[in-house]
Amino acid sequence: MKILNSRNIKEAIKQVLKSSKKRIDFKNIGYLPRWLILCFDMFICFVAWILTSVIIDNINISDLSISSQSIFGLSPSAGLILITNLLFFIFFRTYAGLIRHSTFVDAVKFFLASLATLITLLVVNYSHLIFRGNNLFLIPGLFIYFAMSFSALLLFRVLVKQVFEAYFDNAAKDDQITVMIYGIDSNAIAISNALKVERPTRYKLIGFIDKKGKNQSKEILGLPIIHLKRKISVILRAYGANAIILADQSITQEERIKIVDDCLEHNFKVFRAPIVSDMEDKENVNLAKQIQNVQIEDLLEREPIVLNNKLIAKELYKRRILVTGGAGSIGSEIARQVANYKPEKLIILDQAETPLYQIQMEIKSNFPDLDFEAVVADVRYKEKLDNIFEIYKPQVVYHAAAYKHVPLMEDNPSQAIFVNVMGTKNVADVALKHKADKFVLVSTDKAVNPSNVMGASKRIAEIYVQTLQEAFKKDNRYVTNYVTTRFGNVLGSNGSVVPLFRRQLAEGGPLTITHPDIIRYFMTIPEACQLVLEAGAMGHGGEIYIFDMGEAVKIIDLAKKIIKLAGFVPNKDIEIKIIGLRPGEKLYEELLNDKSTTLPTYNEKIMIARAEMYDYDEVNNNIKELIESAAQFDKVAVVKRMKAIVPEYKSMNSSYEELDKKEKEKDTSVKLQDK
Repeated sequence: MKILNSRNIKEAIKQVLKSSKKRIDFKNIGYLPRWLILCFDMFICFVAWILTSVIIDNINISDLSISSQSIFGLSPSAGLILITNLLFFIFFRTYAGLIRHSTFVDAVKFFLASLATLITLLVVNYSHLIFRGNNLFLIPGLFIYFAMSFSALLLFRVLVKQVFEAYFDNAAKDDQITVMIYGIDSNAIAISNALKVERPTRYKLIGFIDKKGKNQSKEILGLPIIHLKRKISVILRAYGANAIILADQSITQEERIKIVDDCLEHNFKVFRAPIVSDMEDKENVNLAKQIQNVQIEDLLEREPIVLNNKLIAKELYKRRILVTGGAGSIGSEIARQVANYKPEKLIILDQAETPLYQIQMEIKSNFPDLDFEAVVADVRYKEKLDNIFEIYKPQVVYHAAAYKHVPLMEDNPSQAIFVNVMGTKNVADVALKHKADKFVLVSTDKAVNPSNVMGASKRIAEIYVQTLQEAFKKDNRYVTNYVTTRFGNVLGSNGSVVPLFRRQLAEGGPLTITHPDIIRYFMTIPEACQLVLEAGAMGHGGEIYIFDMGEAVKIIDLAKKIIKLAGFVPNKDIEIKIIGLRPGEKLYEELLNDKSTTLPTYNEKIMIARAEMYDYDEVNNNIKELIESAAQFDKVAVVKRMKAIVPEYKSMNSSYEELDKKEKEKDTSVKLQDK
């Protein structure tokens, strides 16, 4: 808060005395110091006392105790009135409020201070009458003074408040957005009230839109309620609005997408309002500032997922939890959500020092009472992992550590093997050795019928985890249950297309797309991590959980929406450029391969994939040979071994496609020889 000193006051006075042609810039006038506000209030009381004296002097009463002689000179009785008023101003802290932000609370303070002054003076007056035999004050005069002083103090604040509001409203008129609110429920009314009192005013509210139409003849805050009979864009154009705020708590995802698409098509802005009932600090939050542009994450074409939080709490409460890759976009969100369930201890492991430090500071700040440990370690080093398990003895392990960038892994297959395959094997083996209760592998839809090195490496990791479960589930010495979660692209994660689009948009474009027909399944980071937590709690071992992710999204449509949400026109203001498929990239992803089937769970959005089973010893030996091959850094040899382990791995848009051709020619030759 800016406080004026004597120099600033002089500057403010100079501004007032300047030429009337130059408008005073009230925005640069800071808040007055409290002692100055108190002086203003006492001056108002002094004027009220003078006016009271004038009124009393004009009343024909012989025994007046406030005479005309006291109008220009302070009598002892007048001094007592002002001093008493001053003491109660200080007691009730009437000077503490900011004049331009005066509220009903300030009015109550002044009323109490004035009333206390009146009562005190009446007591003093009657005491003087009893002990001295005469009145110190004229009783009607005290009541007149009480009414005048309170009214003047209140009127002064109302006038100042109105002047500032009128000035700011006029100054902000050019920047105001004319809006309508979608919804008429309590949340919409709370948002509309917040818009009314916001200063400076960013939004000019002109009406409400009601989808039910039962209240179209009524008003809210003096503004009309319009029945949603036509498209939103038609209503906005008819009433001269250029934006809509979605504040209806009952709006469905389908309705939201329909409204946003309609508005974006006709160049209207769309804002989303917070749900007031969901806010923890409802009193101190500024609702108007919580109104934000609709984000692409809000437009996933499916309803939000409802998860079993009680089951997750039972799995995590008072237990020791380890998250590998805990500094990444997925791992860090898993750590945040785990922290909410009050584990006995949370251990985050990652080899990236800076992001690990950042999540460490965040967890310590948000969960100061949590027993938390950040460990710098690499999943490629089994001895270090063994040491970590020996020290912390985690009961539940979420394995999110992985290399996931498709083009990079296509050029560095050995690194994909070291981290995605060997790293997973190391953590899974150590979890088995130290008798962790649950191991949850975070996998990807790119592991299904893989077309690139990254996807194939994750599929090999899945196979190993499954075979490990099958190999040791009947051995009572081992208790670890292995669960796999598999989902599609995550909006906002490191390497996701959405942050790339936003960065390109900030740079003025173009937005780059590899192919006009490419499609992907999407989910948000919190949803992905909730799925991981519920799968871990739900699984008994050996399952691969997949997620009903709704309709696939065309990347080119996603790019167009992001451009429109930013207020631009695709291929006019911001270009969309096709650059060709990247190495290993395919047009669409799958959650199941041809040999897999699904089983339902109690959550209709979560299914279990029944995949082909493998022999543990064979898989273990193949992986050991694969790791040895990776250590030679021969790209072709590594990929060839990967294709032998995962026969459905067919390279696309990659130099490794030659291996598939040779294998196909070999199979054809064998068939001809058999004939």
